Amino acid sequence: MSTLPPCPQCNCEYTYEDGSLLICPECAHEWSPQATANDADDAKVIKDSVGNVLQDGDTITVIKDLKVKGSSLVVKVGTKVKNIRLCDGDHDIDCKIDGIGAMKLKSEFVRKV
Repeated sequence: MSTLPPCPQCNCEYTYEDGSLLICPECAHEWSPQATANDADDAKVIKDSVGNVLQDGDTITVIKDLKVKGSSLVVKVGTKVKNIRLCDGDHDIDCKIDGIGAMKLKSEFVRKV
């Protein structure tokens, strides 16, 4: 019975070792076993301004006045934002703010409630 991990591309269970690489016979994908172990550790963890880990659905508070680009609106300090969604990119929080609408925020300007 093989203790090798399945192929990360096609989930084939018939992977085999060739030197320092693992190879999938079905899709010919080659990868290193260390890359498979590091993938779980590389999941991006998004933290707020004080280091609390953020998750989808959290409630946050804005810690700095933020100007809304393209308008004269300002998101004031202390504004509570409920039910956030985390996303990739420079602005890593997708949310809806009452009175302003849908916005993307940077996690460095918020604190988890």
